[in-house]
Amino acid sequence: METIAHPRATFRDMQESTADDWKIIGDEFKSYAAALPDRVLVHLRLLDGDCGGFPVDRLTHSLQTATRAYRDKRDEEYVICALLHDIGDTLGSFNHPDIAAAILKPFVSAENHAIVEKHGIFQGYYFFHHLGMNRNLRDQFAGESFYNATLEFCEKYDAPAFDPDYDTLPLEFFEPMLRRVMARPKNTIYKSVTE
Repeated sequence: METIAHPRATFRDMQESTADDWKIIGDEFKSYAAALPDRVLVHLRLLDGDCGGFPVDRLTHSLQTATRAYRDKRDEEYVICALLHDIGDTLGSFNHPDIAAAILKPFVSAENHAIVEKHGIFQGYYFFHHLGMNRNLRDQFAGESFYNATLEFCEKYDAPAFDPDYDTLPLEFFEPMLRRVMARPKNTIYKSVTE
């Protein structure tokens, strides 16, 4: 198999970079960014088989959360947030919502981003007290614009998504939605150079 050589910038210190260097980098970035959904799918599949003591593995939980949101007629952006809300479990064991929120931020509304970012605290209402923690940590966000939406996400989609008998849609069902949502960044400082 022949390896294709791609042009590369010539600077050794970013302070010495030129417009020509950044044209090369920008051209490479477009194809790299276009492949983001592929990398996300690979990472999501890492959750397959990892139960961590839960009744279903983490991928099934993610798929089930998305399936419940889809069947409740949520829009594609919301469904993809539901699908990816726990994608950070493998690398962010102590802050998984932050990882998922960072991945989704360029592509989703402020409210959907906040739901993903805060869902761990809100979900804690259902189990923190079993660990000697304050189950009402979510109350610190009472009055925030995302509060009720995050309560609803956890109650309707995230909390009940541990059912081994639920008719869960496969990852392939959600792949086209993921590609559409990630094809249109709307919240990034690089928006002007990605269009």
